[in-house]
Amino acid sequence: MRNLLVLSVIAAATAAPAFAQEVTVTGNIALATDYAYRGISQSDGPAVQGGFDAAFGDSGFYLGTWASNINFGGGSDLELDVYGGYKFALGGVAMDVGVLGYLYPNAQDDGAELDYWELYAKPSFAVTDQFTLGAGFYYSPEFTGETGDGFYYEVNGAYALTPELALSGAVGVQTVDTDGVFAGEDDYTTWNVGGTYSAMGLGFDLRYVGTDVEDVSIYDDRVIFSIKKAM
Repeated sequence: MRNLLVLSVIAAATAAPAFAQEVTVTGNIALATDYAYRGISQSDGPAVQGGFDAAFGDSGFYLGTWASNINFGGGSDLELDVYGGYKFALGGVAMDVGVLGYLYPNAQDDGAELDYWELYAKPSFAVTDQFTLGAGFYYSPEFTGETGDGFYYEVNGAYALTPELALSGAVGVQTVDTDGVFAGEDDYTTWNVGGTYSAMGLGFDLRYVGTDVEDVSIYDDRVIFSIKKAM
């Protein structure tokens, strides 16, 4: 039922522009030494990832899907994300708002549903032609594992050193209602910093990722290297 609700909300949000605008579809595929979501390893090793995005002309509406292999228990070896949203300008701030569903096919989660969805708002501001500051606000009314309200807050930035090389980083905080979800903690802080180099039609990203949760391997600091191809 929750999966159907996510898909219905996304479809309704984009139905009107889909009929009125030209649709542009793009894709991407990536190989990574690990898949870390908000600082937590999801794959416990190499990951193959990819997805598709559809933009409806200049309306600002979009739809997308993305997938990755995972290995954190629960019986599923796949994460499938579906999302839809709307991009617009608010003064000098670029806004991106939408809904995002996280689906785990074949998960053995009858006791606590892994699938969940979030509402998000992601403002960003170009300080200079090279430097961009942004933020992210995410809310789930029932976070994964049926752990209650979940909130994630993030600040991020990116600086283009050259047309080919950009540095970027972010700091975020994840919270949930249920006590002790994150290795005994109700919330945790995560961060990442790294650089992306574009060459030969590929994006090469080297990134340091960490959290403030100690003595649990999936939360440990790590360096992740990935290669991405946009199509």
